[in-house]
Amino acid sequence: MTSHPKPHQFERIIQALIFTFIVRANLIGAEWLFAAIGDRLFTIGQWDDSAETLVSLLIALVLGAIFAYLVNADVLHHYLRKLKLTTRTSHPSEWFYVFSEKVTFVILNLKDGRRLYGWPKEWPLEPDKGQFYIMLPAWILEDGSQLDLPELDGVLIRADDVKWVEFLRFEEKTNDE
Repeated sequence: MTSHPKPHQFERIIQALIFTFIVRANLIGAEWLFAAIGDRLFTIGQWDDSAETLVSLLIALVLGAIFAYLVNADVLHHYLRKLKLTTRTSHPSEWFYVFSEKVTFVILNLKDGRRLYGWPKEWPLEPDKGQFYIMLPAWILEDGSQLDLPELDGVLIRADDVKWVEFLRFEEKTNDE
């Protein structure tokens, strides 16, 4: 559920072992909690292999969703940057980080000299692989005027065809204006 490329097989095995340990540790806590609830309040059923499997699955799904949120929202690295422990983000690349943080219209400067204005709905993980999906597209002409393309929903541009990207800044209007 993250935009990170899949790690190599060895790293995936290590991650699986770590997450298995975390799930098993939480399972022990859940078993203790359910036993305490069963002793004091009410009993739902017997703690057996099927209950253990079901609770393990629920713990794994919840922890997976939490970890995916923490990575996608850059939560952990945000605090690590504040503590000066890292300067990195949890995103797979600086390229992806800028696109996810700068929610604005862009101008794609293509290698052939053309410029395309629009809203980046999708963007590649890396600058040389994948495609941009630009909604509300318009060509920026040489004289600076804009040629709107209202008949198009969007344009798909290969990332390899893009020389650089401009992120537009819009000033928010105040009540005085």
